[in-house]
Amino acid sequence: MVNIGVLISGSGTNLQSIIDNIKEGKIKGKIQLVISNRKDAYGLIRAEKAGIETLYINRKEYSSPEEYNRKILEELSKREVELVVLAGYLNILSQEFIERYSGRIINIHPSLIPSFCGKGCYGENVHEMVLERGVKLTGVTVHFVDEGTDTGPIILQRPVEVEEGDTVKTLKERVLKVEHEILPEAIRLFCEDRLTIEGRKVRIK
Repeated sequence: MVNIGVLISGSGTNLQSIIDNIKEGKIKGKIQLVISNRKDAYGLIRAEKAGIETLYINRKEYSSPEEYNRKILEELSKREVELVVLAGYLNILSQEFIERYSGRIINIHPSLIPSFCGKGCYGENVHEMVLERGVKLTGVTVHFVDEGTDTGPIILQRPVEVEEGDTVKTLKERVLKVEHEILPEAIRLFCEDRLTIEGRKVRIK
């Protein structure tokens, strides 16, 4: 059983998909803690309803991003967290954090990396860029986190067709549906020790 820590900033629909998959016995893991950098994140309520411990950690109470990240690390360490999942977490992890959990931080991104990713590419911004560019395919990527922005080894990807007349809202809904499928799948593979990182590639056993 793998101890999981989830970091969120918003409504927590991806968090909910993880909670549901664990409940259904599909993931050999347990969420020990959900941390948010926003006090009003609905994901905190989702976690509480599922009987999971939650923490809101206010960035303004810390003198630097490093100190703030150190506090998060401290809380994860207390609960012996082995896997960190970023489920819509809109904050930068420190170098120390990434090194401490190297190969054990999973993030989800609403496009097919390396398209529409990097600095400023998050949330609805990504879908706006996809629609502006006129691509026919977008999708979802689950990847390990490294020192760059959206540059870590890719675990899973799944395409989503861009339909005629799509708006940011309609596209986001279809992409989110796929996110809810492949994020738990990647976590399941990690918890079953079926992922191996070889350079920039992830091998699935």
